[in-house]
Amino acid sequence: MTDLTGAVWRKSTRSGDNGGACVEVATNLPGIVAVRDSKDAAGPVVIFTARHWSAFVSNPRVEQS
Repeated sequence: MTDLTGAVWRKSTRSGDNGGACVEVATNLPGIVAVRDSKDAAGPVVIFTARHWSAFVSNPRVEQS
């Protein structure tokens, strides 16, 4: 299990006024990026390696609005 006690969570600036339906990301952990549902801070967390996160967010096939 990954220790997330030092995680600094942030929401996207695009999350605006969508009723809180967004994700939070912690990028301050060595070698990993953690992602969670902002409405369930104690719930499950998805862990990416830094390399896989970079590939995910830079994927040109993902439509960004």
